[in-house]
Amino acid sequence: MPKVLIAGCGFVGLATARLFVRHGWEVIGCTHSEESAAKLASEKFKVVACDISDPAAVEANASLGPLDAVVHCASSGRGGAEAYRRVYLEGARNLAAVFASAQLLFTSSTSVYAQTDGEWVTEESEAEPDRETGRLLRETEELVLTHHGIVARLAGIYGPGRSVLLRKFFDRTAVIEGDGARWINQVHRDDVARALVRLAHFRVPGIFNVTDNQPLTQRELYTWLAQRFDRPLPPSGPIDVNRKRGWTNKRVSNARLRALSWRPHHPSFFEAVASDPELVRNAGA
Repeated sequence: MPKVLIAGCGFVGLATARLFVRHGWEVIGCTHSEESAAKLASEKFKVVACDISDPAAVEANASLGPLDAVVHCASSGRGGAEAYRRVYLEGARNLAAVFASAQLLFTSSTSVYAQTDGEWVTEESEAEPDRETGRLLRETEELVLTHHGIVARLAGIYGPGRSVLLRKFFDRTAVIEGDGARWINQVHRDDVARALVRLAHFRVPGIFNVTDNQPLTQRELYTWLAQRFDRPLPPSGPIDVNRKRGWTNKRVSNARLRALSWRPHHPSFFEAVASDPELVRNAGA
């Protein structure tokens, strides 16, 4: 039975841990605090509390090994550059040092692609973010790749009970920026979990984009929602260039991941909204 440590059992990590269990892996979940670990006491896998940014704390859990894989999907908790450095970079460095025999799989972000002209990007495309948070993600990626690990660049995540775009649409805070031509790349939480399990199974080192099959322009997305729910189209406004990870405009290809026989169960955001009443209801419809 292969053995995996899930460092970070939040929105993505918990779904991934449960899926690993269903696929026959021995799973150890890792949370930042004892309180978070206690909330997972009923899960079908062992859970430990460990601050992965603390070398001593990770070393204290060395007995959890040997491991076949370590999935680093811990969250920065909406923090800034210092939180990114501590959780992502230092966390990855500590995990790689203590569990050196395991393959490290890091969940990064498609925000590292800084393109602004709407072009298609692949894993070979330039990735030079202009914000410090993005640069820290890239530094973490390079560390993981140096250890022959896997980098999963995740598009904007939505899923059961969570969609920033839907929430903003229904609470009328959504704005169509400029001409609305900016491309939006998204992926369902459960498709992320399926991708991580597949990547851990195939053990192919390198970078993989994790996104659905259909990028959407902002105007296209909100027009469809307005028509489907008989709501007004959001107003137009200026482009928001102050995003934490920078303003970008690109279409992200998932062809490399699809070559591993991964297929998203939710090929597009439109199909997910049409087939999942809970997604819509929890967004405030």
